[in-house]
Amino acid sequence: MTITISPEDVLVVVDVQYDFLPGGNLAVSGGDEIVPLINALAKKFKNVVLTQDWHPADHISFASQHEGKAPFETVELDYGTQVLWPDHCVWQTHGAELSKDLDIPHAQLIIRKGFNRAIDSYSGFQEADRENLTGLAGYLNERDAGRLYLVGLATDFCVAWTALDGAAGGFDVTVIEDATRAIDSNGSLEKAWADMAEAGVGRIMSREILG
Repeated sequence: MTITISPEDVLVVVDVQYDFLPGGNLAVSGGDEIVPLINALAKKFKNVVLTQDWHPADHISFASQHEGKAPFETVELDYGTQVLWPDHCVWQTHGAELSKDLDIPHAQLIIRKGFNRAIDSYSGFQEADRENLTGLAGYLNERDAGRLYLVGLATDFCVAWTALDGAAGGFDVTVIEDATRAIDSNGSLEKAWADMAEAGVGRIMSREILG
């Protein structure tokens, strides 16, 4: 049975940027494979929002900023445990650019996140300190948004955090599983799906929309 997308529903395309695609500094395996699928899905939606990781070169989440630390290790920051990443999505670099293969000319909004040097930001709704908001919820509420459907990179980090915050904010959120790809570090993918299920986030495959 095909899901009917209403004019109020929103496709949220998370962080489809060159640094997360093959050849990028934080490449997600198979990340390029989902781009044609995202383009096909976007044609079903009147409303599309994009998120974009956007970091200064000295961002606190970069392992290069912590002496003796390597990528994927963790440190304790004021707001909690922080995974350290390779330098990625540094503003005004090719790696930070949205993929040119995305064919979504009707996308209406790009939310940039992670531009605050001292706080990481996986979620499209708020930074990792859980205090600073991006304004996405306000935009969606002002537009009387319906259901949110999430696609993009990576399933277990920016997609999951965005989904969880959307659900916490009262939105009906569904992740389109085959239009995402995961990093899956130390069991992060399994935990992300469990957290999303507990929060009431839906989980479907693209064929349920595309037919």
